[in-house]
Amino acid sequence: MPGRPFSLEEHWERLHRWGAYALLVFSAAISVAVAPAFSLTRDEIYASGVLTLAALFLQVWWGRTRPHQTKYGVPGQVYFWIRTALAFALTWLNPLYAVYATLGYFDSASYLPKRAARLGVVCSAVTVAGSQAGGLPPRGALGWTLFGGILAIHVSLVLLFSHLGVKEEERVRERAATIKELESTNARLEQALEENAGLHSQLLVQAREAGVADERRRLAAEIHDTIAQGLAGIIAQLQVVAGTSDSDLARQHLDRASTLARHSLGEARRSVQNLSPAELDNDALPAALRKTVAGWSERSGVRAQFTVTGTQEQLHDEVAATLLRIAQEALANVAKHASPERVGVTLSYMGDEVSLDVRDDGRGFDPLRLPSRSGTGGFGLDGMRARAARIAGAVTVESEEGQGTAVSARVPLVRHG
Repeated sequence: MPGRPFSLEEHWERLHRWGAYALLVFSAAISVAVAPAFSLTRDEIYASGVLTLAALFLQVWWGRTRPHQTKYGVPGQVYFWIRTALAFALTWLNPLYAVYATLGYFDSASYLPKRAARLGVVCSAVTVAGSQAGGLPPRGALGWTLFGGILAIHVSLVLLFSHLGVKEEERVRERAATIKELESTNARLEQALEENAGLHSQLLVQAREAGVADERRRLAAEIHDTIAQGLAGIIAQLQVVAGTSDSDLARQHLDRASTLARHSLGEARRSVQNLSPAELDNDALPAALRKTVAGWSERSGVRAQFTVTGTQEQLHDEVAATLLRIAQEALANVAKHASPERVGVTLSYMGDEVSLDVRDDGRGFDPLRLPSRSGTGGFGLDGMRARAARIAGAVTVESEEGQGTAVSARVPLVRHG
Protein backbone atom coordinates (compact mmCIF):
# COMPACT_ATOMS: atom_id res chain seq x y z
CA MET A 1 0.00 0.00 0.00
CA PRO A 2 1.63 3.31 -1.04
CA GLY A 3 2.47 5.73 1.75
CA ARG A 4 1.30 9.30 2.09
CA PRO A 5 3.32 11.73 -0.10
CA PHE A 6 5.55 14.19 1.75
CA SER A 7 4.55 17.85 1.88
CA LEU A 8 6.96 20.67 1.01
CA GLU A 9 7.44 21.48 4.70
CA GLU A 10 8.32 17.85 5.41
CA HIS A 11 10.93 17.84 2.62
CA TRP A 12 12.58 20.96 4.07
CA GLU A 13 12.53 19.37 7.53
CA ARG A 14 14.33 16.29 6.22
CA LEU A 15 16.90 18.50 4.46
CA HIS A 16 17.63 20.46 7.66
CA ARG A 17 17.92 17.25 9.67
CA TRP A 18 19.95 15.00 7.33
CA GLY A 19 21.31 17.27 4.60
CA ALA A 20 24.37 18.40 6.58
CA TYR A 21 25.33 14.78 7.39
CA ALA A 22 25.00 13.74 3.76
CA LEU A 23 27.04 16.63 2.34
CA LEU A 24 29.72 16.35 5.04
CA VAL A 25 30.19 12.61 4.43
CA PHE A 26 30.17 13.09 0.66
CA SER A 27 32.75 15.91 0.85
CA ALA A 28 35.01 13.87 3.13
CA ALA A 29 34.78 10.81 0.86
CA ILE A 30 35.69 12.59 -2.37
CA SER A 31 38.36 14.64 -0.57
CA VAL A 32 40.08 11.45 0.62
CA ALA A 33 39.71 9.87 -2.81
CA VAL A 34 41.39 12.73 -4.70
CA ALA A 35 43.71 13.99 -1.93
CA PRO A 36 46.87 13.00 -3.89
CA ALA A 37 45.84 15.29 -6.74
CA PHE A 38 46.05 18.33 -4.45
CA SER A 39 49.45 17.38 -2.95
CA LEU A 40 48.20 17.84 0.59
CA THR A 41 50.74 17.59 3.39
CA ARG A 42 50.28 15.21 6.28
CA ASP A 43 49.45 18.12 8.60
CA GLU A 44 46.74 19.34 6.17
CA ILE A 45 45.26 15.85 6.00
CA TYR A 46 45.22 15.55 9.80
CA ALA A 47 43.75 19.02 10.12
CA SER A 48 41.04 18.12 7.60
CA GLY A 49 40.21 15.01 9.61
CA VAL A 50 40.00 16.92 12.88
CA LEU A 51 37.80 19.61 11.36
CA THR A 52 35.56 16.96 9.76
CA LEU A 53 35.08 15.28 13.16
CA ALA A 54 34.37 18.69 14.71
CA ALA A 55 31.73 19.35 12.04
CA LEU A 56 30.23 15.92 12.71
CA PHE A 57 30.02 16.52 16.48
CA LEU A 58 28.54 19.96 15.82
CA GLN A 59 25.84 18.35 13.70
CA VAL A 60 25.06 15.73 16.36
CA TRP A 61 24.75 18.45 18.99
CA TRP A 62 22.46 20.52 16.78
CA GLY A 63 20.31 17.50 15.92
CA ARG A 64 19.52 17.14 19.64
CA THR A 65 19.19 20.86 20.33
CA ARG A 66 17.20 22.00 17.31
CA PRO A 67 13.78 20.50 18.19
CA HIS A 68 13.65 22.67 21.33
CA GLN A 69 14.71 25.97 19.70
CA THR A 70 12.63 28.82 18.34
CA LYS A 71 13.15 30.43 14.95
CA TYR A 72 16.14 32.82 14.86
CA GLY A 73 17.17 31.67 18.34
CA VAL A 74 20.73 32.22 19.58
CA PRO A 75 21.70 28.48 19.45
CA GLY A 76 20.64 28.32 15.82
CA GLN A 77 22.68 31.38 14.88
CA VAL A 78 25.72 30.01 16.75
CA TYR A 79 25.33 26.67 14.92
CA PHE A 80 25.14 28.36 11.52
CA TRP A 81 28.23 30.56 11.98
CA ILE A 82 30.37 27.73 13.45
CA ARG A 83 29.37 25.46 10.59
CA THR A 84 30.14 28.21 8.05
CA ALA A 85 33.59 28.74 9.64
CA LEU A 86 34.33 25.00 9.60
CA ALA A 87 33.25 24.77 5.95
CA PHE A 88 35.53 27.70 5.05
CA ALA A 89 38.50 26.14 6.88
CA LEU A 90 37.90 22.72 5.27
CA THR A 91 37.64 24.29 1.80
CA TRP A 92 40.87 26.23 2.47
CA LEU A 93 42.56 22.87 3.10
CA ASN A 94 40.74 20.96 0.33
CA PRO A 95 38.59 22.75 -2.32
CA LEU A 96 36.22 19.77 -2.59
CA TYR A 97 34.79 20.55 0.85
CA ALA A 98 32.98 23.43 -0.84
CA VAL A 99 30.16 20.93 -1.41
CA TYR A 100 29.58 21.05 2.35
CA ALA A 101 29.66 24.87 2.30
CA THR A 102 26.69 25.04 -0.11
CA LEU A 103 24.39 24.32 2.86
CA GLY A 104 24.52 28.03 3.65
CA TYR A 105 22.60 28.77 0.48
CA PHE A 106 19.63 26.72 1.65
CA ASP A 107 19.23 27.28 5.39
CA SER A 108 20.60 30.74 6.18
CA ALA A 109 17.05 32.18 6.15
CA SER A 110 15.94 29.45 8.58
CA TYR A 111 18.50 30.32 11.27
CA LEU A 112 19.32 34.00 10.77
CA PRO A 113 17.26 37.21 10.61
CA LYS A 114 16.86 38.86 7.22
CA ARG A 115 20.02 41.02 7.09
CA ALA A 116 22.21 38.42 8.83
CA ALA A 117 20.89 35.78 6.42
CA ARG A 118 22.19 37.80 3.45
CA LEU A 119 25.60 38.03 5.11
CA GLY A 120 25.55 34.28 5.72
CA VAL A 121 24.77 33.66 2.04
CA VAL A 122 27.67 35.94 0.97
CA CYS A 123 30.09 34.06 3.31
CA SER A 124 28.98 30.75 1.81
CA ALA A 125 29.42 32.25 -1.67
CA VAL A 126 33.01 33.29 -0.79
CA THR A 127 33.82 29.71 0.18
CA VAL A 128 32.24 28.15 -2.94
CA ALA A 129 33.75 30.79 -5.30
CA GLY A 130 37.19 30.25 -3.78
CA SER A 131 36.90 26.53 -4.48
CA GLN A 132 35.80 27.09 -8.10
CA ALA A 133 38.59 29.64 -8.65
CA GLY A 134 41.24 27.00 -7.90
CA GLY A 135 41.29 26.97 -4.13
CA LEU A 136 41.84 29.34 -1.24
CA PRO A 137 43.64 31.61 -1.09
CA PRO A 138 43.64 32.69 -4.77
CA ARG A 139 47.08 32.70 -6.34
CA GLY A 140 48.29 35.65 -8.34
CA ALA A 141 46.38 38.43 -10.05
CA LEU A 142 44.63 36.02 -12.41
CA GLY A 143 43.44 33.91 -9.47
CA TRP A 144 42.08 36.93 -7.64
CA THR A 145 40.38 38.19 -10.79
CA LEU A 146 38.81 34.81 -11.41
CA PHE A 147 37.76 34.61 -7.76
CA GLY A 148 36.18 38.09 -7.87
CA GLY A 149 34.23 37.29 -11.05
CA ILE A 150 32.93 33.96 -9.78
CA LEU A 151 32.05 35.51 -6.40
CA ALA A 152 30.12 38.31 -8.15
CA ILE A 153 28.18 35.75 -10.17
CA HIS A 154 27.41 33.68 -7.06
CA VAL A 155 26.30 36.68 -4.99
CA SER A 156 24.15 38.03 -7.83
CA LEU A 157 22.47 34.66 -8.39
CA VAL A 158 21.98 34.06 -4.67
CA LEU A 159 20.46 37.50 -4.10
CA LEU A 160 18.24 37.07 -7.17
CA PHE A 161 16.97 33.68 -6.05
CA SER A 162 16.60 34.98 -2.50
CA HIS A 163 14.45 37.84 -3.77
CA LEU A 164 12.35 35.44 -5.84
CA GLY A 165 12.02 33.20 -2.79
CA VAL A 166 10.78 36.10 -0.69
CA LYS A 167 8.23 37.01 -3.37
CA GLU A 168 7.11 33.40 -3.60
CA GLU A 169 6.76 33.24 0.17
CA GLU A 170 4.66 36.41 0.12
CA ARG A 171 2.52 34.95 -2.65
CA VAL A 172 2.04 31.75 -0.66
CA ARG A 173 1.04 33.76 2.40
CA GLU A 174 -1.38 35.83 0.34
CA ARG A 175 -2.84 32.68 -1.18
CA ALA A 176 -3.19 31.13 2.27
CA ALA A 177 -4.90 34.30 3.50
CA THR A 178 -7.17 34.26 0.45
CA ILE A 179 -8.04 30.62 1.02
CA LYS A 180 -8.77 31.35 4.66
CA GLU A 181 -10.97 34.28 3.68
CA LEU A 182 -12.77 32.13 1.11
CA GLU A 183 -13.36 29.47 3.73
CA SER A 184 -14.76 32.12 6.05
CA THR A 185 -16.91 33.49 3.24
CA ASN A 186 -18.15 30.01 2.36
CA ALA A 187 -19.03 29.43 6.00
CA ARG A 188 -20.98 32.69 6.07
CA LEU A 189 -22.68 31.79 2.79
CA GLU A 190 -23.68 28.39 4.14
CA GLN A 191 -25.09 30.07 7.22
CA ALA A 192 -26.92 32.60 5.04
CA LEU A 193 -28.29 29.78 2.88
CA GLU A 194 -29.59 28.01 5.97
CA GLU A 195 -31.21 31.22 7.16
CA ASN A 196 -32.64 31.85 3.68
CA ALA A 197 -34.05 28.33 3.61
CA GLY A 198 -35.84 29.03 6.88
CA LEU A 199 -37.09 32.39 5.59
CA HIS A 200 -38.16 30.74 2.34
CA SER A 201 -40.22 28.23 4.28
CA GLN A 202 -41.82 31.02 6.30
CA LEU A 203 -42.55 33.01 3.13
CA LEU A 204 -44.14 29.97 1.53
CA VAL A 205 -46.41 29.55 4.54
CA GLN A 206 -47.26 33.26 4.56
CA ALA A 207 -47.81 33.28 0.79
CA ARG A 208 -50.09 30.26 1.09
CA GLU A 209 -52.05 31.92 3.87
CA ALA A 210 -52.19 35.18 1.92
CA GLY A 211 -53.39 33.30 -1.16
CA VAL A 212 -56.13 31.60 0.81
CA ALA A 213 -57.22 34.93 2.34
CA ASP A 214 -57.15 36.65 -1.06
CA GLU A 215 -59.21 33.87 -2.61
CA ARG A 216 -61.74 34.17 0.20
CA ARG A 217 -62.00 37.91 -0.34
CA ARG A 218 -62.39 37.37 -4.08
CA LEU A 219 -65.17 34.86 -3.63
CA ALA A 220 -66.88 37.08 -1.06
CA ALA A 221 -66.76 40.04 -3.43
CA GLU A 222 -68.00 37.92 -6.34
CA ILE A 223 -70.91 36.58 -4.27
CA HIS A 224 -71.78 40.08 -3.13
CA ASP A 225 -71.57 41.60 -6.61
CA THR A 226 -73.43 38.82 -8.42
CA ILE A 227 -75.42 36.32 -6.38
CA ALA A 228 -76.47 38.68 -3.58
CA GLN A 229 -77.56 41.36 -6.05
CA GLY A 230 -79.34 38.75 -8.15
CA LEU A 231 -81.20 37.45 -5.10
CA ALA A 232 -82.14 41.01 -4.14
CA GLY A 233 -83.52 41.52 -7.62
CA ILE A 234 -85.47 38.28 -7.48
CA ILE A 235 -86.97 39.28 -4.14
CA ALA A 236 -87.97 42.66 -5.58
CA GLN A 237 -89.67 41.02 -8.57
CA LEU A 238 -91.51 38.51 -6.35
CA GLN A 239 -92.69 41.31 -4.07
CA VAL A 240 -94.27 43.00 -7.09
CA VAL A 241 -95.94 39.69 -8.03
CA ALA A 242 -97.24 39.25 -4.49
CA GLY A 243 -98.70 42.78 -4.47
CA THR A 244 -100.55 42.74 -7.83
CA SER A 245 -103.67 41.07 -9.13
CA ASP A 246 -102.79 41.73 -12.74
CA SER A 247 -101.84 38.32 -14.18
CA ASP A 248 -99.96 39.83 -17.13
CA LEU A 249 -97.86 42.06 -14.85
CA ALA A 250 -97.25 39.15 -12.51
CA ARG A 251 -96.15 36.98 -15.41
CA GLN A 252 -93.78 39.72 -16.58
CA HIS A 253 -92.12 40.01 -13.18
CA LEU A 254 -91.96 36.24 -12.75
CA ASP A 255 -90.12 36.03 -16.07
CA ARG A 256 -87.68 38.67 -14.81
CA ALA A 257 -87.21 36.76 -11.56
CA SER A 258 -86.55 33.55 -13.51
CA THR A 259 -84.02 35.32 -15.74
CA LEU A 260 -82.26 36.78 -12.69
CA ALA A 261 -82.16 33.36 -11.06
CA ARG A 262 -80.57 31.74 -14.10
CA HIS A 263 -78.12 34.60 -14.40
CA SER A 264 -77.20 34.36 -10.72
CA LEU A 265 -76.68 30.61 -11.00
CA GLY A 266 -74.34 31.12 -13.95
CA GLU A 267 -72.43 33.85 -12.11
CA ALA A 268 -72.03 31.55 -9.09
CA ARG A 269 -70.39 28.93 -11.27
CA ARG A 270 -68.19 31.54 -12.93
CA SER A 271 -67.12 32.93 -9.55
CA VAL A 272 -66.04 29.51 -8.32
CA GLN A 273 -64.07 28.93 -11.52
CA ASN A 274 -62.64 32.50 -11.40
CA LEU A 275 -63.94 33.32 -14.88
CA SER A 276 -64.70 36.76 -16.27
CA PRO A 277 -68.31 38.04 -16.06
CA ALA A 278 -70.80 36.58 -18.53
CA GLU A 279 -71.50 40.09 -19.87
CA LEU A 280 -67.96 40.15 -21.28
CA ASP A 281 -68.17 36.81 -23.08
CA ASN A 282 -69.43 38.31 -26.34
CA ASP A 283 -69.15 42.06 -25.77
CA ALA A 284 -66.34 44.51 -25.07
CA LEU A 285 -66.54 46.61 -21.92
CA PRO A 286 -68.47 49.59 -23.44
CA ALA A 287 -71.19 47.33 -24.86
CA ALA A 288 -71.38 45.28 -21.63
CA LEU A 289 -71.69 48.46 -19.54
CA ARG A 290 -74.36 49.82 -21.87
CA LYS A 291 -76.44 46.64 -21.43
CA THR A 292 -75.83 46.61 -17.69
CA VAL A 293 -76.99 50.21 -17.29
CA ALA A 294 -80.04 49.60 -19.48
CA GLY A 295 -81.01 46.46 -17.54
CA TRP A 296 -80.55 48.21 -14.21
CA SER A 297 -82.68 51.14 -15.40
CA GLU A 298 -85.45 48.79 -16.50
CA ARG A 299 -85.47 46.92 -13.17
CA SER A 300 -85.20 49.96 -10.94
CA GLY A 301 -87.40 52.34 -12.93
CA VAL A 302 -84.72 55.05 -12.71
CA ARG A 303 -83.67 56.91 -15.82
CA ALA A 304 -79.99 56.08 -16.55
CA GLN A 305 -77.65 57.19 -19.32
CA PHE A 306 -74.37 55.64 -20.40
CA THR A 307 -71.61 57.63 -22.19
CA VAL A 308 -68.20 56.72 -23.63
CA THR A 309 -65.46 59.34 -24.14
CA GLY A 310 -62.02 59.06 -25.72
CA THR A 311 -60.66 56.51 -28.16
CA GLN A 312 -61.92 53.06 -27.26
CA GLU A 313 -59.27 50.37 -26.56
CA GLN A 314 -59.54 46.60 -26.22
CA LEU A 315 -58.81 46.24 -22.50
CA HIS A 316 -57.19 43.40 -20.64
CA ASP A 317 -59.77 40.92 -19.31
CA GLU A 318 -58.96 41.66 -15.67
CA VAL A 319 -59.27 45.43 -16.18
CA ALA A 320 -62.58 45.09 -18.00
CA ALA A 321 -63.99 42.68 -15.37
CA THR A 322 -62.92 44.98 -12.54
CA LEU A 323 -64.61 48.06 -14.04
CA LEU A 324 -67.78 46.11 -14.83
CA ARG A 325 -68.03 44.78 -11.26
CA ILE A 326 -67.42 48.26 -9.84
CA ALA A 327 -70.21 49.64 -12.06
CA GLN A 328 -72.60 46.87 -10.95
CA GLU A 329 -71.81 47.51 -7.25
CA ALA A 330 -72.15 51.27 -7.63
CA LEU A 331 -75.55 50.91 -9.38
CA ALA A 332 -76.71 48.44 -6.72
CA ASN A 333 -75.79 50.98 -4.01
CA VAL A 334 -77.67 53.72 -5.88
CA ALA A 335 -80.81 51.58 -6.09
CA LYS A 336 -80.53 50.59 -2.43
CA HIS A 337 -79.67 53.90 -0.78
CA ALA A 338 -79.90 56.94 -3.08
CA SER A 339 -83.54 57.07 -4.38
CA PRO A 340 -82.43 59.13 -7.40
CA GLU A 341 -84.34 60.40 -10.40
CA ARG A 342 -81.40 60.24 -12.81
CA VAL A 343 -78.12 58.33 -13.01
CA GLY A 344 -75.20 58.89 -15.37
CA VAL A 345 -72.46 56.33 -16.09
CA THR A 346 -69.39 57.50 -18.05
CA LEU A 347 -66.50 55.38 -19.31
CA SER A 348 -63.50 57.52 -20.29
CA TYR A 349 -60.34 56.43 -22.13
CA MET A 350 -57.57 58.85 -21.11
CA GLY A 351 -54.27 57.78 -22.65
CA ASP A 352 -52.70 55.50 -20.05
CA GLU A 353 -55.76 55.39 -17.74
CA VAL A 354 -59.39 54.35 -17.87
CA SER A 355 -61.96 56.13 -15.72
CA LEU A 356 -65.44 54.94 -14.74
CA ASP A 357 -67.77 57.54 -13.17
CA VAL A 358 -71.21 56.77 -11.72
CA ARG A 359 -73.19 59.90 -10.70
CA ASP A 360 -76.69 60.19 -9.26
CA ASP A 361 -78.90 63.02 -8.03
CA GLY A 362 -80.12 61.09 -5.00
CA ARG A 363 -80.18 61.91 -1.32
CA GLY A 364 -76.39 61.74 -0.89
CA PHE A 365 -74.52 61.24 2.41
CA ASP A 366 -71.56 62.41 4.48
CA PRO A 367 -68.52 60.32 3.41
CA LEU A 368 -66.76 61.00 6.72
CA ARG A 369 -69.52 59.22 8.64
CA LEU A 370 -69.75 56.31 6.24
CA PRO A 371 -69.03 52.93 7.96
CA SER A 372 -66.43 50.67 6.37
CA ARG A 373 -69.20 48.17 5.50
CA SER A 374 -72.83 48.70 4.80
CA GLY A 375 -75.40 47.83 7.38
CA THR A 376 -76.63 44.90 5.31
CA GLY A 377 -73.28 43.14 5.56
CA GLY A 378 -72.29 43.94 1.97
CA PHE A 379 -68.88 45.12 0.86
CA GLY A 380 -69.96 48.50 -0.51
CA LEU A 381 -67.25 51.06 -1.20
CA ASP A 382 -64.58 48.96 0.52
CA GLY A 383 -65.21 46.18 -1.98
CA MET A 384 -64.92 48.56 -4.92
CA ARG A 385 -61.69 50.02 -3.56
CA ALA A 386 -60.25 46.53 -3.01
CA ARG A 387 -61.10 45.53 -6.59
CA ALA A 388 -59.43 48.64 -8.02
CA ALA A 389 -56.38 48.25 -5.77
CA ARG A 390 -55.76 44.72 -7.08
CA ILE A 391 -54.95 46.21 -10.50
CA ALA A 392 -53.13 49.32 -9.15
CA GLY A 393 -56.19 51.54 -9.39
CA ALA A 394 -58.19 53.66 -6.95
CA VAL A 395 -61.80 54.57 -6.17
CA THR A 396 -62.85 58.01 -4.86
CA VAL A 397 -66.25 59.13 -3.61
CA GLU A 398 -67.71 62.64 -3.61
CA SER A 399 -71.06 63.17 -1.92
CA GLU A 400 -73.07 65.65 0.08
CA GLU A 401 -76.38 65.16 1.82
CA GLY A 402 -79.16 66.14 -0.55
CA GLN A 403 -76.76 66.76 -3.44
CA GLY A 404 -76.24 63.27 -4.86
CA THR A 405 -73.14 61.07 -5.09
CA ALA A 406 -70.28 60.61 -7.55
CA VAL A 407 -68.18 57.42 -7.53
CA SER A 408 -65.04 57.51 -9.69
CA ALA A 409 -62.76 54.55 -10.41
CA ARG A 410 -59.42 55.13 -12.17
CA VAL A 411 -57.28 52.18 -13.26
CA PRO A 412 -54.27 51.76 -15.58
CA LEU A 413 -55.11 51.18 -19.25
CA VAL A 414 -53.73 47.73 -19.93
CA ARG A 415 -54.50 46.52 -23.44
CA HIS A 416 -55.72 43.04 -24.25
CA GLY A 417 -52.89 40.62 -25.04
